[in-house]
Amino acid sequence: MKTRVVSPLVMISVIWGTTWLAIKIGLDSIPPFLAATMRFVLAALVLGTLVRLRNVPFPRDRRFLRLIIPLGLFSFSVPFALVYWGQQYIESGLASILFATFPLWVAVFSHFFLPAEHVNLMKWVGSGLGFIGIYVIFASEITIQGEYVFLGMGAIVLSAFLQAFMTVATKKYGQDYPAMVIAFSGMMIGGVTMGIFSLLVEDYSGARFDEKAILSTLYLALFGSVMTFATYYWLLKRVEAVLLSLIAFVTPIIAIISGAVLLAERLPPEIFAGSSLVLLGILSANSREALNVLRRGKAILLDSPDKSPH
Repeated sequence: MKTRVVSPLVMISVIWGTTWLAIKIGLDSIPPFLAATMRFVLAALVLGTLVRLRNVPFPRDRRFLRLIIPLGLFSFSVPFALVYWGQQYIESGLASILFATFPLWVAVFSHFFLPAEHVNLMKWVGSGLGFIGIYVIFASEITIQGEYVFLGMGAIVLSAFLQAFMTVATKKYGQDYPAMVIAFSGMMIGGVTMGIFSLLVEDYSGARFDEKAILSTLYLALFGSVMTFATYYWLLKRVEAVLLSLIAFVTPIIAIISGAVLLAERLPPEIFAGSSLVLLGILSANSREALNVLRRGKAILLDSPDKSPH
C-alpha cells in the first residue's frame, strides 16, 4: 500500500469509529430515519457546493446514471434503513458482528467481478482473522431471543451484502468519475429516498431539534459524510477493494474506545484480544504490500554509496 493513502485510511477509520457515538447522541432527540435524512441531505448540499466552486466536471452520460442511482439506493438509503430497523430487535454487539461480514462479501464479489484484484490466500486469512476478532470483542453481548430476532439479523447481513456489492460495482464502473461527484450524487439520492421513507413511517411528535440533535447532525454530515465518503471513493480508485473494506473491522473498536472515553462506558476486557486479532488480520491481508516495502527499503540500502555498518 502506498504511503500517501495511509493518512486518509486512518482518518476515515477514526471518524467512522466515532460516528456511532454521534448517532447515539442524536437519536435521543430525533427519529433515526429523519436523522439519516438530515445527515445525507446536508452533506450532499455541502458537496454540491464544493463541486460547483471547484468546477468539478459533472458527468451526464447514461453509464454514470446506471451507477449512481443504484449507489444512492443500495449504499445509503436501503442499507441504513435495514441497519436501523434491524437494531430494534438485536443488540448492537450482535449487529457489529453481523456487519463485520462486509469485508468477506467484498472479497467474494472482488473474486468474481474484479479479476485484476486477485484475492489471494492471505487476504482471505486476514479477512477471517478480522471477523474472528470482532466476534471475540462482542461475543459476550450476544443473546438470541425475541420474535423478530432472526429477521433483524438478516437485515444487518443484507445491509453488509448490499454495501459490499456496491463497493465493488463502484470500483469497477466508477473509475472515470470524480470521487466528490460520486459521493454527492449517492448521498443526495439516498437522502431524498430516506426522507420519503421517514415521512411514511415515522412519528415526529417527540422530535426535538435541540443542541444534541444539531451538533450530532453537523458532525455526521460534515465529518462523517463529506470528508469520509469523498475520501473513501478517492481511495477506492487507488486501493484494492478488499484492503479498503478492512476499515469495517477497525471502526467498531474505535467506537468502543470513544464510548469509554467520552461517555464513561465500560471497556470490555475482550477488546484487547479481539483487537489483536483484528490487527493481525489487517497485517496478514497486507502482507504482500508490506514485503514489497521491505524489499524496496533493502534495495535502497544496498544501492547506497555508504554501505559500511554503523
